[in-house]
Amino acid sequence: MTSDSLPEQLSHPFYLGDGVPKENSPFINNTDNDKGNNYDGTNMALFEEEMDSNPMVSSLLNKLANYTNLTQGAQEHEEADDDDGPKKKTVKSPQMGTFMGVYLPCLQNILGVILFLRLTWIVGTAGILESLAIVGLCCSCTMLTAISMSAIATNGVVPAGGSYYMISRSLGPEFGGAVGLCFYLGTTFAGSMYILGTIEILLTYIVPKAAIFVAEKKEDEVDALLNNMRVYGTCCLALMAIVVFVGVKYVNKLALVFLACVILSILAIYAGVIKTIFEPPDFPLCMLGNRTLQNHNFDKCLKTEVIDNLTVTTDLWSLFCDGPELNATCNEYFVSNNVTLVQGIPGLTSGAISANMWSEYGPLGMLVEDKKLLSLGGSDPAQDIYLPYVVNDITTFFTLLVGIYFPSVTGIMAGSNRSGDLRDAQKSIPIGTILAIVTTSVIYVTCVVLFGACIEGVLLRDKFGDSVKGNLVIGTLSWPSPWVIVIGSFFSCCGAGLQSLTGAPRLLQAIARDGIVPFLQVFGHGKANGEPTWALLLTAGICEIGILIASLDAVAPILSMFFLMCYLFVNLACAVQTLLRTPNWRPRFKYYHWALSFLGMSLCLALMFISSWYYAIVAMAIAGCIYKYIEYRGAEKEWGDGIRGLSLNAARYALIRLEEAPPHTKNWRPQLLVLLNLDSDQSVKHPRLLSFTTQLKAGKGLTIVGNVLEGTYLTKETEAKKAEQNIKAAMAAEKTKGFCHVVVSSNLRDGISHLIQSAGLGGMKHNSVLMAWPGTWRQSNDQQSWKSFIETVRETTAAHQALLVAKNVDSLPTNQDRLGEGTIDVWWVVHDGGMLMLLPFLLRQHKVWKKCKMRIFTVAQMDDNSIQMKKDLQMFLYHLRLNAEVEVVEMHDNDISAFTYEKTLVMEQRSQMLKQMQLSKTEREREIQSITDESRSSIRRKNQGAAQGTSFSRQSSPLEDTQEDEVADDNNPLSLIVRPTGPSSQSWLIGCAETGPERVHMTWTKDKLFTERTRNRECNANVAMRDLFNMKPNQSNVRRMHTAVKLNEVVVNKSQGAHLVLLNMPGPPRNRGGDENYMEFLEVLLEGLNRVLLVRGGGREVITIYS
Repeated sequence: MTSDSLPEQLSHPFYLGDGVPKENSPFINNTDNDKGNNYDGTNMALFEEEMDSNPMVSSLLNKLANYTNLTQGAQEHEEADDDDGPKKKTVKSPQMGTFMGVYLPCLQNILGVILFLRLTWIVGTAGILESLAIVGLCCSCTMLTAISMSAIATNGVVPAGGSYYMISRSLGPEFGGAVGLCFYLGTTFAGSMYILGTIEILLTYIVPKAAIFVAEKKEDEVDALLNNMRVYGTCCLALMAIVVFVGVKYVNKLALVFLACVILSILAIYAGVIKTIFEPPDFPLCMLGNRTLQNHNFDKCLKTEVIDNLTVTTDLWSLFCDGPELNATCNEYFVSNNVTLVQGIPGLTSGAISANMWSEYGPLGMLVEDKKLLSLGGSDPAQDIYLPYVVNDITTFFTLLVGIYFPSVTGIMAGSNRSGDLRDAQKSIPIGTILAIVTTSVIYVTCVVLFGACIEGVLLRDKFGDSVKGNLVIGTLSWPSPWVIVIGSFFSCCGAGLQSLTGAPRLLQAIARDGIVPFLQVFGHGKANGEPTWALLLTAGICEIGILIASLDAVAPILSMFFLMCYLFVNLACAVQTLLRTPNWRPRFKYYHWALSFLGMSLCLALMFISSWYYAIVAMAIAGCIYKYIEYRGAEKEWGDGIRGLSLNAARYALIRLEEAPPHTKNWRPQLLVLLNLDSDQSVKHPRLLSFTTQLKAGKGLTIVGNVLEGTYLTKETEAKKAEQNIKAAMAAEKTKGFCHVVVSSNLRDGISHLIQSAGLGGMKHNSVLMAWPGTWRQSNDQQSWKSFIETVRETTAAHQALLVAKNVDSLPTNQDRLGEGTIDVWWVVHDGGMLMLLPFLLRQHKVWKKCKMRIFTVAQMDDNSIQMKKDLQMFLYHLRLNAEVEVVEMHDNDISAFTYEKTLVMEQRSQMLKQMQLSKTEREREIQSITDESRSSIRRKNQGAAQGTSFSRQSSPLEDTQEDEVADDNNPLSLIVRPTGPSSQSWLIGCAETGPERVHMTWTKDKLFTERTRNRECNANVAMRDLFNMKPNQSNVRRMHTAVKLNEVVVNKSQGAHLVLLNMPGPPRNRGGDENYMEFLEVLLEGLNRVLLVRGGGREVITIYS
């Protein structure tokens, strides 16, 4: 079946007919039996030629009276910016190579604060196996991202801005801006983390006495540390910002010093590991039972000691007992368990690796215990918090450790951020970044294994080294001294912080200079040499937020989110470009594949939610807000990005899918082709037509706004472009979402025909045409206006497209209007697919028409049961789920009034006069041409000389003037009636026979021409007038006029005050000779009504009762 409309699925034999439903008659399969008896009344003569395909509503409702018995399970077929932005200043930057410009900065950023301050604690808490899993996940993520980044970086020149530039040019300004700002925030928070790491090393391991806030009690130690971090962190940030402000070249010089410290520290770790094989360092741990003690306030790991044969208590005793006396009251666990010394670093060959293989997660405040040691008695948490035990300062679990560890692999963009300083960014970024990742991955994996093999588990889980007198845990392993690591890690964190504060402002400056985020424009400015001063101030401000958070473990997951989001989109960009096979996608780096990029993207997304699902959602929300802001407020940029290519591919795929099958009745909505009129300045004449389109469509479906310019495209190209711009501006002003299509054609008729036939693409073609009623057709001397209108009606019918004609279009409401209580009246005379029902429903979805009620009027004939019709119509609307008042109007008066007869006569007389006017003009032009031709032939025959030729020219000149005068005289009503054709042409020949011989004169003068013209005109006028006054109107026209008059009477009577009247539009006559009469019928039908929408269906069902 080709339609899911209501009647085609009727089960009653009456409805099924011969069992072959017809597409052009969707409601009634066979109407042949109805012809001649149902529609021979004069009331509906205007619609009689279309009754085959569009039955009367009364007939339809009569046949659908039992439609509630339908089979509900009826079968259905389910089917680059060079000009716009501000000119970038040329900045003379150091021209660095791969090693100095990419490899070393990446190495320095990657081997940052986490390696020295948290890796031992992660290994102790998660165990060697899970730590390797964490390192493997994070390093795989960055390696896959680096491969994608290398492909993008080698696909063209990468100027300053690095990763932001790559993402924005690959994924477009919206994604580029969103991800670029996320990456900027990540880099800024990384600066906060490195500064916090610097201060933690300073206050915990280098000069603990420099603390401003000192805890009175053990439970206040954490708060005191955080407050110290805030104060010192702010001072450190200010100092670093000044260094960066002075110039990036000083940062580069300092960076080498800092990097040397990092390398020396790592070498010291490896040297210490080797040394443990022969001579492990002496860092004993004091254990009470199986609990680790903080070794700050005692020197000897003894309860009592014998001095001069006297047993005396130690400093440790006083920590657990009321006093130094032997009989003092002591903690129960202290009394029950012995104190033992355990070597903190047993060495590589001690077998500690087996004990450290598994995880030891626990809640906040959990004691750090060695399960191998004997422990008697239970714990008393109320007392334990005041005792010098080593405890967990946060609740630990696998996903938390992933979030804390991930920043240690995030330095991979350090090189690409400084792409503007590189000699050859395309070559340096891939090689330097991948080498740095490989190097650091090897370092991390070996460190995890070596830490687990050399250090005791309880010391690994001691985050701040409290059990080894406040030493840095990783420092206890190093050789020759723990201070090598402490000083090295301190400078490493300083250097990484400076790198972040250097890279982040440049990234923000690149985003600001692109002009895609309007409120960031100010940050594009800088010093005379191009250094981003304002961006540095903003970066320092955001960095301060991270410092006020103060906890390294709290800041790390935040920046993990921003970096992961950036890496995710780098992978997405590479995957999209590779899969789309964009012609410009030709990376020099060949070792990439879309599957690797997709895997990297998936890994990034997984790590985001593994680390912290709520931070992940917040980061995505921030990116989404930035995306939408750029989309609505940002500058229009065309960068040839991959997302545009993706959109084109998706559109092509969708169009091909749409082509496969026609839309289901349930999915049908008007896809409009709006035919606009422009004035001589190419401005839109009726912008309210676009307002009405917006209200009807509500942004859904397809809208094509079309216009036709007369001429050739070569001569009208500029006007066509101007017209298109004006139409687009009007569409934007009226909030009409759609496409503009301006056609240049040799004449208006062909242009409209081309639009109706060819507008749209594939399945995205219009199914309805909306146009304004040609209100000035009577006053216009050019018949093309109304002839084009009628031909448009015929062509939409032939193309099976619906037609909507709006009368008084300038009185339609604007999008800002809010119509109050009122009605939308539907006059349902014939059924042509249900458009009349659907349009008011769609209009009422818009806020302009929301308060309007829908009323449906239908017309009952003499033989119809109007009460039953009303019930049937109410039931039909109930099943259509439409709320509307129903009224049946009876038109019983079949007597044709004298007024109708006279109106028809006047119409036909006017039509005949207009034809004669047109013929007069044609005949005169033909006559003048024949005179000219005759004169020329006589000249040739007589072979007259140059003088006679001149004389002829002088005579022909007034002739041409006369011709122009005569043509211009067509506008004069006095010259309307000249020389009829058809039946009256014989009388014209008889009455004017004597004029024949005089036409043979070979020479014409001006006087003779005027005399001849006057005689012919008088003769013709008399005959034509006599014919006009003796005319009798055509009976078919009289019946049609009767329909128009009667229908207009009832419509005006019922709906004159309605906000909008929707009315069936009768089709034009099959005989083209009556075209002008058709316009008169429509004019009479619409007389006295303000806002009218004539509706003509497209020959298919557009509304259904089925779900």
